[in-house]
Amino acid sequence: MMNLRSPLISKTWKIFSAVLLVGLITVFHLFRADTASARIYIDINAPSVQRLKIAIPDFKNFSERSENPDLAASLPSVLSNDLDLSGFFAPMDKAAFLADTQGQASLEETRFRDWSVIGADLLVKAGYTCIGQSLEVEVRLYDILSARQLLGKRFLGRVDEQRTLMHRVGNEIIYLLTGNKGMFLSKITFVGTGTGNKEIYIADYDGQNEKQLTSDKTIALLPRWSPQGDMICFNSYKDGSPMLYLKELLSGKVRRISDRQGLNAGGSWAPDGKSLALGMTHGDNLDIFNIDLTGKILKRLTNHSGINVSATYSPDGSRFAFVSNRSGTPQIYIKDIAEDREERITFQGNYNTSPSWSRLNRIVFCGSYEGKFDIFTVDPDGRNLRKLTDGQGDNEEPSWSPDGRYIVFSSNREGGYHLYIMNANGQNQRRITFMKGQQTSPSWSPF
Repeated sequence: MMNLRSPLISKTWKIFSAVLLVGLITVFHLFRADTASARIYIDINAPSVQRLKIAIPDFKNFSERSENPDLAASLPSVLSNDLDLSGFFAPMDKAAFLADTQGQASLEETRFRDWSVIGADLLVKAGYTCIGQSLEVEVRLYDILSARQLLGKRFLGRVDEQRTLMHRVGNEIIYLLTGNKGMFLSKITFVGTGTGNKEIYIADYDGQNEKQLTSDKTIALLPRWSPQGDMICFNSYKDGSPMLYLKELLSGKVRRISDRQGLNAGGSWAPDGKSLALGMTHGDNLDIFNIDLTGKILKRLTNHSGINVSATYSPDGSRFAFVSNRSGTPQIYIKDIAEDREERITFQGNYNTSPSWSRLNRIVFCGSYEGKFDIFTVDPDGRNLRKLTDGQGDNEEPSWSPDGRYIVFSSNREGGYHLYIMNANGQNQRRITFMKGQQTSPSWSPF
């Protein structure tokens, strides 16, 4: 019986082995293809990043009746600005382009030599189609050196939301070349004085599409995003003394949650979004308390003479950084909540304030140095102190981007205070607000 079955088993095994071998070869080639197409071009963790030169010519208008011809230039302009602000790309001047992209029949037709001659590393070619208010943009991204397409994708949206659509394109390019999500769909909230009063505003991450959130004709301060991005807490004098309010962004409703006698100074959200740390007057001291969203005190977080304010939670919520003048001048301290242990982490400079704790576990703050205020970063254990701004006016009130790789801050380097962003290493500092009046106290949205 065994002799009759052995040839059958042998033959079956040979067939199985052949199928397995073909399968492994197929998987191997698929893996190689995926690896090549997802090759990381930009090391975002490097101390300094060499900018890639990227060419973004005007988009082709594929609309049947050539509707919205202005989009041919405005769409690539938004994308170019996004990639420029990222600090990873150097958009090239269109005057240097040799290729006639508008005269080419399709997005696939690319004369790579024309782009390599002018030094381009990457090329974006795109076309758009408008049907009523609907907008479709087809984007191709090419690696000039290897003469290879890296991205080919269609994006759908509305003509009146063209900036949002192009932010999506920019995020796609960032993710493809770095492996990390882009920041281009995030937003910022801040204080603006364009009306003659201090009101709360919201804008896109690049300072565009600003919208006034409060119209109380008084003093509003310290807006801060909730971790879910659905609410903003802020201080206001609209009812007399500085009280803490919550604004629901979807409904527009505003409610007061802390109106205790004395100061209710600045709210800082816990990572779960269910409570806030708030500086409140207690006797002769200003201490930090944890309150829920109705204003009920859950726990006293500091109990020390002097002023203790400006809490910012660690990513896991187990610790928070804060400012205290218990040593004589404002300095940054860290508190471990479970162990009830506090530790000072700043010792250089006589005035360090406005800490913000990033998702990448680094703290940014404002410090006085040689008579000017500058932005610094430091590890939570006080090591690796780094100065990011230098010799350009006063730079204050820093806030981290959602991914912890960028910082927004206010600066008076060009006269009045306006908002600027920079990479986490201090490179690529750019002004983003050009509104009437001054803009201060920025807070970056959680996503």
